[in-house]
Amino acid sequence: MMAELDLQIKNIQDKLQQLLKQHQLLQKENGKLKKELEKMQQLGAEKELGLQTLQQQVDVLKLGPGNLSETEKNALGKRIDTYLKEIDKCLALLNT
Repeated sequence: MMAELDLQIKNIQDKLQQLLKQHQLLQKENGKLKKELEKMQQLGAEKELGLQTLQQQVDVLKLGPGNLSETEKNALGKRIDTYLKEIDKCLALLNT
């Protein structure tokens, strides 16, 4: 009877050790994935900024010849308003 109990305790301890090892491996993997996610988010933000810059350049090039349609003029006006609002927010944050 004692031998069975000792065997069950040993089995439980072995399983616990396996679970602890698996937990540590998962913790390491989770840390790696978090770092990778952070890098990807930063890369995405950089790409978004580059895209915005390119879009601004396209808008400037469209303004050159002066042949914008009314729709394009309205869209450009809205985009400029958005930029001005963002600049105002930044200035407000700097002033606080």
